[in-house]
Amino acid sequence: MIKACHHRFDLWSVSTGFSCICHMLLSMIALSTLVACDKLDYGADPTYPKQQEKTVTAGTSSVQGGSNGSSLIGDLFEEDEVNVLMVAVNGYLWRASLDTLSFMPLSSADPFGGVIITDWYSPPETPEERFKVTAYILDRALRSDGIRVSVFRQTLTETGSWADVAVYEGLASDLENTILSRARELKVRAKPG
Repeated sequence: MIKACHHRFDLWSVSTGFSCICHMLLSMIALSTLVACDKLDYGADPTYPKQQEKTVTAGTSSVQGGSNGSSLIGDLFEEDEVNVLMVAVNGYLWRASLDTLSFMPLSSADPFGGVIITDWYSPPETPEERFKVTAYILDRALRSDGIRVSVFRQTLTETGSWADVAVYEGLASDLENTILSRARELKVRAKPG
């Protein structure tokens, strides 16, 4: 005797399976498209050199004085085998700016944008006034117009609050000249021979 076989046709499981297959298929198409786009070569950008990634290891948190005699930020400016700089600012100006402003506490240092911002600093001789400096490195070349410095000055009022006052005329240009001199000195030291 033959038994009748009854199978229940479940439309929900078929549509769920179809949906899952569609999602997987779309994901594979999107992934293969992204991989293919990565392989395309649109030509070299004449403005910026091709940059290579560098790995920053944990434990090198200081701006200067790494364990092997190098610095975390200074390493970004080293040249590799094809003499491609890692950032778009002049390395000598960057190092000279850090050296020149090293007596002030740093608030921010962005080697990729070329901006160094110090925190407020009060000279020991005049604790009732304080200064803040922002240095902008504007060019990859070591030129006199490749650095711009802004200096801010505040004095302590009788009420105990800080008030903005005028900066000594020529202080920003003196700092720029000091940075440029230090950058030239670093460049001369780096030349072989």
